[in-house]
Amino acid sequence: MAGETGRLTMRRGWLICLLPALLAAGPPAPNPVRDLAGRYSAHFENGLVDGSSYWSDDVAEIVPVDRRHAYLNFSLAFYNGHSCSLSGIAAAEGNALVYRAPADDAIPGEPPCRLLVRRMGDTLGWEDDGTCKMHCGARGSFLNGSLPWRSKRAITYMPRLKASAGYRGAMSEWQR
Repeated sequence: MAGETGRLTMRRGWLICLLPALLAAGPPAPNPVRDLAGRYSAHFENGLVDGSSYWSDDVAEIVPVDRRHAYLNFSLAFYNGHSCSLSGIAAAEGNALVYRAPADDAIPGEPPCRLLVRRMGDTLGWEDDGTCKMHCGARGSFLNGSLPWRSKRAITYMPRLKASAGYRGAMSEWQR
């Protein structure tokens, strides 16, 4: 019995000694692959130049590939039926995911697409520096876009998503 009490006292002593170090370590480093993973969407009324309206959906999917990379899939709708679509593998950089298109995928004479995706307050936000326009119609853009953070859902159709041409193409491009 006395030996057991001694062991408990020793364990408590170690815990007390380690507690300040554990508390000083602070929160874990950001992991955007884990933190941003999911499906984000918005359903909204869109319009045509003739004044009529129709319903559209903006969707962003983020799927972990490994600890430092995630598959991004964007399908965004804009006025008069224009859209933006982009699929690719992004790398974790700080608290963001950054997609960089291969150089041979750029508009001649322009830099390749670079898209930054991160949580911005109560939204999933993204921005490019005008380099991703080849993925958009005339009225579409990846400049300062966002979807509500509250729309985040788990992706329940992972086998179908991973069998898609967009996912397979992105993985093939990334593994080159």
